[in-house]
Amino acid sequence: MIGSKAAEVPSGASVALFSCTNTAVPVERKEVIHIKNMVCDRCIRTVRECFEAEGLPVRHIELGRVVLGAAPSGPALEKVNERLGTHGFEILQDPDEITVERIKNVLIKEFSQLPVEHRIRLSELLPERLHHDYAHLSKLFSRLTGTTIERYLILLRIEKAKELISYGQHTFSEIAWMLGYSSPQHLSNQFRQVTGMSMSDYARLPEKPRKSLDKLL
Repeated sequence: MIGSKAAEVPSGASVALFSCTNTAVPVERKEVIHIKNMVCDRCIRTVRECFEAEGLPVRHIELGRVVLGAAPSGPALEKVNERLGTHGFEILQDPDEITVERIKNVLIKEFSQLPVEHRIRLSELLPERLHHDYAHLSKLFSRLTGTTIERYLILLRIEKAKELISYGQHTFSEIAWMLGYSSPQHLSNQFRQVTGMSMSDYARLPEKPRKSLDKLL
């Protein structure tokens, strides 16, 4: 039976704030559900539809995370998970799996609006967003995925580079800058390492193969 994950305010808890008139103001309860494989705006729309189809109004939704107004029943959540599964999504319950998915979501968000606004320093970015030290996050990610966070970032960047190349609107130098590379050569080297071909060769392909971001690992 699938159960809901930790709420920001525990389900059933009675929590109140007091105003200057000593009038109790109840805090609205929330239930947070963590979802695997959400990587884009289309994913957000689809996941929202899955919850609402089972009569569960969504208060807030973002990559990897759905906030409901109250804890759903077990059967309702089971039905939602069945709907999600038909679209390649899955409700997560294991804390370690949730953390790994949140790492991916943080990095995907960094590349959702280009150009990136700063050089990405994993050892600073992830602890700031996830409130765990980087050594812990790195070890956990490697144990559950079989690869490193650094490698995942490279794969993510290369897929974004493929996307930009396929549009045919930017030079390779512009793409390197948009993705936060220190130089076009740095991007070129990583592109060849990951794909086995140069960026020029890829650009000449009539059909340019790409991977969905939820299939990088």
